Amino acid sequence: MKIGRSSGILLHPTSLPGRYGVGDLGPEAYRFAEALKEAGQKIWQILPLGLPGKGNSPYQCLSSCGGNPMLISPELLVERGYLGHRDIASPPRFSDTRAQFEEVEKYKMALLRKAFGGFRETPEFREFDRGASWWLEPFCKFMALKAANKGCCWTKFDRTIPSAESEVRFHKFVQYEFARQWDGLKLHCGRLGISIFGDVPFYVEHDSVDVWAYPQYFDLDQNGEPITVGGVPPDYFSATGQLWGNPTYRWDRVEADGFKFWTDRLRANFERVDWIRLDHFRGFEAFWQVRAGETTAQNGHWCKGPGERFFAVLQKELGDRVIVAENLGVITPEVEALRRQFHFLGMAVLQFAFNDEDSIHRPHNYDNTVAAFTGTHDNDTTRGWWGSLNGSVAQHRAASYLQIRNGEESEIHWRCIAAVMTSEALVAIFPLQDLLGLGSDARMNVPGQANGNWRWRVQPGAFDERTIARLAELTRLSGR
Repeated sequence: MKIGRSSGILLHPTSLPGRYGVGDLGPEAYRFAEALKEAGQKIWQILPLGLPGKGNSPYQCLSSCGGNPMLISPELLVERGYLGHRDIASPPRFSDTRAQFEEVEKYKMALLRKAFGGFRETPEFREFDRGASWWLEPFCKFMALKAANKGCCWTKFDRTIPSAESEVRFHKFVQYEFARQWDGLKLHCGRLGISIFGDVPFYVEHDSVDVWAYPQYFDLDQNGEPITVGGVPPDYFSATGQLWGNPTYRWDRVEADGFKFWTDRLRANFERVDWIRLDHFRGFEAFWQVRAGETTAQNGHWCKGPGERFFAVLQKELGDRVIVAENLGVITPEVEALRRQFHFLGMAVLQFAFNDEDSIHRPHNYDNTVAAFTGTHDNDTTRGWWGSLNGSVAQHRAASYLQIRNGEESEIHWRCIAAVMTSEALVAIFPLQDLLGLGSDARMNVPGQANGNWRWRVQPGAFDERTIARLAELTRLSGR
């Protein structure tokens, strides 16, 4: 798939406005897609779409292929005929500014169970069931077993308790309805000329169907518990590194099976999105391995990944796809050589540009092999970042480079957006928070912080006509 000079906005669907406690795939998602088109944007970047486990992180999901039921729109359930208008007329009083995942889960799962009561299998459903059976069947069985075992980790499942067939069918219905709603939104975006830019985590959650169904591909002991876990050494985000806790791969076994675990996973994700960001790309070349039980990521070591052997198979299996390699952090020449060998776009992040005198993250260093970002979901907002610099050398460098003079600080977010938009980067992306000039309270995620992440939601009408018009003009002037 060939791509041209373009730009877009990062906004996970959970951050959309709406009455039901968390953004979803309903009317507000369609309105946002139309606003993107009006603003001249060609890309909608999202985070992983799976059902998060503890901590609500979309990077720690119960399945790498299944969709998040919390994204299912109650309005579209009514439109489908599963529910009546009265069923959704009086939702609980949810916050408009923060996603209330726990409360929404109770509310929406009750709605989905009621909708399931009116569901009858159709040829469309049976086609979905057959086509997705390789991941759908184990995932729904896993979810049924999890319910039967009161939500405990799969390593604690009571093997004498079978999965209830009715519960398996319920979860198949939920995944079918997610897929139906998602496909409708993606089709709408395609008609508007907007590509969906998705995200695939490098690791999978230990308490997931992926590890439960394929334990042989992970470094586990005889009880299914991790022997070693992943993370990264000390970096920009954390002085003690990041300890993610996911079991590391047994790449020898994954490779012995032709990398099928990974190629199947990526194929399923490419059925949902147009582009993919490979999170923690450097892990394919070498990954940081830490003994399970360590409290920080400091006492780890680098282990070789599958590198070009995997990507050669992936290219043969999936053909020419748009992949952005997340090559941030401790990056070696070997990692960059791997990225360039397979013609993946790299990443540049403007917030990293001023920590030294001539960073590769400065816009004059971008080229057409780069996707440039003002910030990512892991960064502070641009306005929050600027405030945190507070008279530092980095702030003086940034002010000089971006030509920010006294009294012009209120324009910092637009200066940063313009810097990436007018650069030579093939793709320019900015979080919606940056476009709206929001502060640190709108930050999506703080790496290493266990609680309070992923909850930001945009206010209705915030992405208004004035902002849309200004962005459209900047997009036109920068040739995107």
